[in-house]
Amino acid sequence: MVMPKLAVNIVTFNSALDIAACLESLERQTFRDFEIHILDNASSDETLRIIEPYDVEYVMRSPVNTGFCKAHNELASRFPSEYILFLNPDTVLSPTFIGELVRALDARSDAASASGKLLRMDGKTIDSTGIIMLREQRHLDRGSGEHDNGQFEQPEEIFGPSGAAAMYRRKALDDVAINGQYFDEDFFAYREDADLAWRCRLYGWTSIYVPTAVGLHRRRVTPERRSKLPKEINYHSVKNRFLLRLNNMTTSLYRRDFWPITRRDAAVIGFVFLREWSSIPGLFFVLGSLPRLLRKRRSIQSRMRADPIDWFGNLNAG
Repeated sequence: MVMPKLAVNIVTFNSALDIAACLESLERQTFRDFEIHILDNASSDETLRIIEPYDVEYVMRSPVNTGFCKAHNELASRFPSEYILFLNPDTVLSPTFIGELVRALDARSDAASASGKLLRMDGKTIDSTGIIMLREQRHLDRGSGEHDNGQFEQPEEIFGPSGAAAMYRRKALDDVAINGQYFDEDFFAYREDADLAWRCRLYGWTSIYVPTAVGLHRRRVTPERRSKLPKEINYHSVKNRFLLRLNNMTTSLYRRDFWPITRRDAAVIGFVFLREWSSIPGLFFVLGSLPRLLRKRRSIQSRMRADPIDWFGNLNAG
């Protein structure tokens, strides 16, 4: 069997409202050298039934929800390809989306990943044009919530792509894997895209933004909706904020931004103990796992080839 150039890997979890539109957009792609693989994380809705009529190479159902990270690692390890598109089921891609990203990566052997321009479902509001990193260790989607007035129309380097539709070079993924894991499975879900992007930067890889690759994304998890989100999401969000830094933050970055980082940490911890008690176990997960997490950090940092300190700036910088 000939290996496809691209594997389009989708992890579903109660995705019945979105998966048909996503798969239909893949059917319309002008670039065709790809296979679709789906792992369903124990959906209780009609997701699997809806998938049946579509041309999907592989569908696997997990009896339990193993999380975004483990499920994507499972798919990536099963199916070889030059590139992998990690795709959320709540995305709809324009017909040239895949082709534009493949061409861009073919032309940039130094790039681990590529992002297109993701808009919200109204087609007018920006969802993400790549990840930006702030000095207090927040990471945001560049342009998120802004009206698309053509302000992000130039191809350029970015810190990394949003996990909603992120194309990665497998050679880069193999280079940065932690104990065989592309996505760190301690994260389960949320912030794992920033973790992978940061690790690629530490190992000397770049990431590129391709504005001609346009997609739509139904964004459900945003900072302003935190109080309405399920407690499990907020738990992982708190936990993973600290896992992200334990894995990747360099001594030089921490030294430079000690005060903004410390102020933000105090605000997060104070909020959890005063207002969001359901996320307290996230803090204790980090503390209880600290010896193992520090061993993992030493392994990551020992292979570092670059210090991406200049990618951490103020909100309006860059």
